[in-house]
Amino acid sequence: MNVPVSRYHEIYARWQRDPEGFWDEAASAIDWYEKPKKTFDAGAGIYGRWFAGGSCNTCYNALDRHVLAGRGQQAALIYDSPVTNTKQTFSYGRLLSEVQLLGAMLRDFGVTKGDRVILYMPMVPEAVFAMLACARIGAIHSVVFGGFAAKELATRIDDAKPKVILSASCGMEGARVVPYKPLLDEAIKLAQHKPAACLILQRPQCEAALVEGRDHDWRKTWEHAVNFAKTSECVPVASTDPLYILYTSGTTGIPKGVVRDNGGHMVALKWSMKNFYNIDPGEVWWSGSDVGWVVGHSYIVYGPLLHGCTTVLYEGKPVGTPDAGAFWRVCADHGVVALFTAPTAFRAIRKEDPDAKLLKQYDLSKFRTLFLAGERADPPTIQWAEEVLKVPVIDHWWQTETGWCIAGNPVGLGALPVKYGSACVPMPGYGIDIVDDGNKKVPANKIGSIVVKLPLPPGSLPTLWQQDARMRESYLDEFPGYYKTADAGYKDDDGYVYVMSRTDDIINVAGHRLSTGGMEEVLASHKDVAECAVLGIKDELKGEVPCGFIVLKAGVNRPPGEIEKEIVALVRDKIGPVAAFKLAITVARLPKTRSGKILRGTIKKIADGDEWQMPATIDDPAILEEIKGAMKEKGVGS
Repeated sequence: MNVPVSRYHEIYARWQRDPEGFWDEAASAIDWYEKPKKTFDAGAGIYGRWFAGGSCNTCYNALDRHVLAGRGQQAALIYDSPVTNTKQTFSYGRLLSEVQLLGAMLRDFGVTKGDRVILYMPMVPEAVFAMLACARIGAIHSVVFGGFAAKELATRIDDAKPKVILSASCGMEGARVVPYKPLLDEAIKLAQHKPAACLILQRPQCEAALVEGRDHDWRKTWEHAVNFAKTSECVPVASTDPLYILYTSGTTGIPKGVVRDNGGHMVALKWSMKNFYNIDPGEVWWSGSDVGWVVGHSYIVYGPLLHGCTTVLYEGKPVGTPDAGAFWRVCADHGVVALFTAPTAFRAIRKEDPDAKLLKQYDLSKFRTLFLAGERADPPTIQWAEEVLKVPVIDHWWQTETGWCIAGNPVGLGALPVKYGSACVPMPGYGIDIVDDGNKKVPANKIGSIVVKLPLPPGSLPTLWQQDARMRESYLDEFPGYYKTADAGYKDDDGYVYVMSRTDDIINVAGHRLSTGGMEEVLASHKDVAECAVLGIKDELKGEVPCGFIVLKAGVNRPPGEIEKEIVALVRDKIGPVAAFKLAITVARLPKTRSGKILRGTIKKIADGDEWQMPATIDDPAILEEIKGAMKEKGVGS
């Protein structure tokens, strides 16, 4: 079989030769009211601004232009909610009508260009309508993950100062109903800034009491807009104007508002849909994330709609709604050609159904690629997914701040050979170097800080919301000339990037800098381990020593102590005595954020006996008590 030669090296070299020409060509795929005067203005902003002087509208590019091109009947959005037993399909024409109506409703509440609107929403179609309606009228949306703690929501209200908040009476976390309205009410009470109005979507699972004078019933307001045939037109905005603010946790406890502009964001996402993900307009694409996270912004809503795809909005879990075959069912029901989700989701599926017996019930003949990102994809999980799905499984690496892929295997340009454990190669726009603490490049295969040469490409954050100084301090000051990713790793002799851990997760064992990611890879290779986490805990003699937490696969009946001993021996064999790995602890489950990231920092604080706070993003707080109990049995922690 002849494997086609990848065009990646040619395309990446073209970007290196002429970055402005490269992105200028990519920008021709976007409709502009006024074409940018400069592709890149080096004198603007903190490190320069892309497409300066241009005028555009993101909603127009995501909806109107497809309808005007005669594709109004094509499915744009498929809503699939096993937790409420609901399926709905919205054509591009219908989606446009809904967005026009909601844009008019927001305008009636006094929202105009540049105003902020907070969305505190579950995974329902109205959340997508709301993002696009804000983009349509030139407002800046800030989506806060539904069910976020009141205090965390209050800090975001005070920072963004929204004119209006759009919310729902409740969300669904598996079979559990999470009332949102009490959390919203408490957040507004805590916040110094008070919104002029709240629009509340009443869900039948848990209706909410409305505050007179402030709260408005979404459905009644919508009916009023329909009765008066209200609509809203696209408002031209500068390509450098913010489209949205997305808050990411700050080390100080004060969240950082990552800003995304309109022009560069559209150009980068549109380019990525074909060139990276190899998706064509009209195909069904599914990103198994949440609109509250960056992946939901980029690849549930904006990327696929800008490209003219059908996008799936899934309100459910990889397991438990109803079983570990949930993802296969969604792919089969809707003819999904590619899925993008977190490695955690596949570890959960593998844990519950290690032999993928449930897969046999479904027809995945249209499915051709699985993309993983969000956490390091351990090789055993990738290999398991390859084996059961019989399709390429592509690991790629990016961040909330970048908005799209930094390094990956570009299927659309022709896939490169897979190297397990590597996120593959840098995308055009990203000049990746590995440096030491003194900002000097390190040789191939040596671990260091992963940094990206400035300027960052289109789609990446130009700054933090009203915090230019914090932007410089957080990302640009430590390694002059670079953006600090705060990830550690290395590049091999072929230029493949290996992201091993967050910089904070590099542990120093008796003077040896060791990657927790490398150890996790070894733990995950054990046949009985479903998922794991390794972190460094305080040690009087060596400074830090690694401790591994393991979750066993369903149906494993061996004594945990026996498996723990095998794992200690495995690390000693694969990494060597230098790792000083002597402690593995079996737990029923690992504490994670709702997006599936393991809360390693919190586990470490508990193990070290340091002060810690309940993370706002935790999926289930009860897990931390389980972890503490398991540690206590082993004599770890306070």
